[in-house]
Amino acid sequence: MKDWAIHGLGISNCNCVPGCPCQFSQLPSDGTCEAMLTFRIDKGHHGEVSLDGLTAAVLYKWPGAVHEGNGEMQMIIDEGASAGQRAALEAIMRGEDTQEFATMFHVFSTMSPTKHETLTAPVSIDFDAEKMTGSAKAGDIAETTVKPIANIVSGEPHSVSIKLPNGFEYAEAHVASGSTVTHQGAIRLEKNSDTHTHVAELHLTGDGVQRAA
Repeated sequence: MKDWAIHGLGISNCNCVPGCPCQFSQLPSDGTCEAMLTFRIDKGHHGEVSLDGLTAAVLYKWPGAVHEGNGEMQMIIDEGASAGQRAALEAIMRGEDTQEFATMFHVFSTMSPTKHETLTAPVSIDFDAEKMTGSAKAGDIAETTVKPIANIVSGEPHSVSIKLPNGFEYAEAHVASGSTVTHQGAIRLEKNSDTHTHVAELHLTGDGVQRAA
């Protein structure tokens, strides 16, 4: 396997209620799962290929829970990536060069036998950690907007974090409310309005999430 690592920021929006049952090993809110994951690599590599500064997104859709399979996925890689960088990002997002089920990329790819053609577009993330607001955009294909969860009584921002000591995506994530709109591509998300979003620092290798000592 080729050695690889990515360190950066990820924004994930799915169709479940904030908190997302998957994070607690439960079934999805309405029995199905659809999601958009967008990530920025501040520092990374795949073999000898540098991935510094690259961005990418993936759209996923499953007819049931993720672990039941039969899903589909479509990758969107920033148009500024070279051919070698695109191939490297595709390999990572397909779960190649990765220990079995060690990362969300491996899990989600394994559970998505239908893999649509990879698209290229300008992919960007704009996020304010203090305000918990921002957006993740993949050209004219899809866009996720992020805002704080509103306190059910006061309407003020409600702060929630999730720690996963044995997770395959992150060590700790901040939970928000988000919406995703899809305009083009093979996968259309139809249920992601004011639903679960988590924002996390990503520190991943082929061995899984890298945690501080």
